[in-house]
Amino acid sequence: MSQIGSFTATKDGGWSGTVHTLTIETKVRLVPNDNRESDQAPAFRVFAGKSEIGAAWPQRSGGEPPKEYLSVRLDDPSWLEPVTAALFTDTEGKEAKLVWSRRRSGT
Repeated sequence: MSQIGSFTATKDGGWSGTVHTLTIETKVRLVPNDNRESDQAPAFRVFAGKSEIGAAWPQRSGGEPPKEYLSVRLDDPSWLEPVTAALFTDTEGKEAKLVWSRRRSGT
């Protein structure tokens, strides 16, 4: 897995940070979705400036012990396909890392 972002917790229960890759470097905010109409609705909306560029849902790993994280989906019209990454918080819940790994072909 590669780290593609660093975030800090915000006062409203969201996250603020930067997504950085070889071709992208942008400030991003994960804003709590207070209007979830169903359990399938995202828990967070992801913004770069005023543009909504994605969403995030809570997940739990299958490892021992299980670890909670956010599954983050980012998209942009210039990309061939959306990017799915995972936001893992530190033990204090104040900082988080966005990590990504390439899907293996055939999966």
